[in-house]
Amino acid sequence: MTNEHRGEITLRVNDAAHRLAVDNRTTLLDALREGLGHTGPKKGCDHGQCGACTVLIGGRRVVSCLTLAVAAEGFEITTVEGLTRDGELTPLQEAFIRLDGFQCGYCTAGQLCSAVGMLAEHAQGWPSAVTADVAGPAPELDAAEVRERMSGNLCRCGAYPSIVRAVLEVAE
Repeated sequence: MTNEHRGEITLRVNDAAHRLAVDNRTTLLDALREGLGHTGPKKGCDHGQCGACTVLIGGRRVVSCLTLAVAAEGFEITTVEGLTRDGELTPLQEAFIRLDGFQCGYCTAGQLCSAVGMLAEHAQGWPSAVTADVAGPAPELDAAEVRERMSGNLCRCGAYPSIVRAVLEVAE
């Protein structure tokens, strides 16, 4: 590897700025995990198919295994570690725990970040693939709507019913 592919970037992760020397081809996931020690986002498939690496960039959910670290520079990145404030769990995190929205826990960080992003998208009126009238307001969240909006996040253990219940409880 030559130096022509390396550069310094500043990533703002969970309200803190971090300067990193990275290869320009480094994924955001690898920069977060290996460069900054944020182990919440998981490397599941490394192809953007499972959602275990989901983080929020500027409040929008992205799969960090397909996002270049250099492309995330200048944006606020939130990992699951950044969802809590002052050590307090969010209502969504509490609902996941209380309703058993995780089993092995491998997908949980991505599920939580995706749910936060999905709830924000819904609040902004974004339609989903099952929205009947995409020109109208976003439909009420029901189990089918949540399942569709969270379909990019897979759970090996099959905790989907509990994940959907947790999201719906918080959405109310």
